[in-house]
Amino acid sequence: MSFDLSVFSNKNIILAVTGGIAAYKSAILVRRLKDYGFNVRVVMTHGAQAFITPLTFQALSGNPVHTELLNPEAEAGMGHIELARWADLVLVAPASCDTIAKFAAGLADDLLSTLYLATKAPVWIAPAMNQQMWAAKATQRNLNTLVEDGVHVIMPDAGSQACGDVGLGRMPEPEDLAEQVKNYFHQAQRALAEKFGLLAGKRVTITAGPTREAIDPVRYISNHSTGKMGFAIAAACYTAGAKVTLIAGPVSLDTPNGVKRINVSSALKMLDESLHQLEEGCDVFIATAAVADYRVAEVAEHKIKKAGDELNIALIKNPDIVATIAQQQKRPFMVGFAAETRNVEEYAAGKLVAKKLDMIACNDVSRADIGFASDQNAMTVFFADQYQMEKRDLEKASKQEIAQQLIEAIHDALNHEIDPV
Repeated sequence: MSFDLSVFSNKNIILAVTGGIAAYKSAILVRRLKDYGFNVRVVMTHGAQAFITPLTFQALSGNPVHTELLNPEAEAGMGHIELARWADLVLVAPASCDTIAKFAAGLADDLLSTLYLATKAPVWIAPAMNQQMWAAKATQRNLNTLVEDGVHVIMPDAGSQACGDVGLGRMPEPEDLAEQVKNYFHQAQRALAEKFGLLAGKRVTITAGPTREAIDPVRYISNHSTGKMGFAIAAACYTAGAKVTLIAGPVSLDTPNGVKRINVSSALKMLDESLHQLEEGCDVFIATAAVADYRVAEVAEHKIKKAGDELNIALIKNPDIVATIAQQQKRPFMVGFAAETRNVEEYAAGKLVAKKLDMIACNDVSRADIGFASDQNAMTVFFADQYQMEKRDLEKASKQEIAQQLIEAIHDALNHEIDPV
């Protein structure tokens, strides 16, 4: 699965580090959170500073480290109340036995305990302590109080501890904690998208990449499509709140997060899967795949050996997938693509009518800067006459940006009043 990490760039994480040998893991945790794109500020207790220096966290986070409740410099800039307001999530890792007790008792005698009471952000704690301290009735009582107060407790791992004991009390690995934070924000974003996104509640099927038409067990007919545009559109549809199925030809791309992927090879198989998705339920069908126009009439059972200077292979026409779907009784909103090398807009406008599409996006693949393997694209979008919408020129941009603009065009057409046919 691939994530669009840019969605986390506006999310603010306060990582609070308390006293314990596991504080060294927190340095790695800062790096992992930054890798995901989060903004990170670190708060340290006095006990934490006995194990690791504030300078380490400042270097890793790129932000000053907050250590004192009443610090004239901090109060002149971002005081403890502003720090509490800044956070989208407060993660205490490691959370010592003492800090857990302070939180449960409602004390506010240092920066972290005051921050805990002052913030409206969700608070997560990752306890780390000796196994007997973890098992103590007072600790468990305090943890139960925090859970009742809405704090999310991340269970410690079991294993060997620095003191030599073996049992529960180890702080989970930084990679695991960062992954949990990432998933939390992703799920929250997804919930909003499913309710308010441009394609909220829509079921979208997308075809992407090339097809391969076998000649014999080792050779095939194909094209230069990489699937990048289709995969970018699949990711954008999911971000817009749609339930997305991606029918992909043979490409070397990671599946966008949240997208259901079905791998196929030939045009016939891609058509079969497309028809199946139609039966399952489809509101929007987006055909970005570069489907081979022809296939071999008779595929050789064994590898064809060299024999002479010429090889004649009979080809037969493949079915037109997008036109076939457009003719079905349960017809979804149809979006076609036209990758041309000349007369681009003329050919695209003709396909829009001939294949009975609702919308078509076309581009000039003869241009090296926006061709099949490029990370950028530029397109022109046409709509069927009944929508009474003017064509849209999508200027050269990343395929992710183009995908977002295409989603906006689909949304506008779906919500546009059309004349009865």
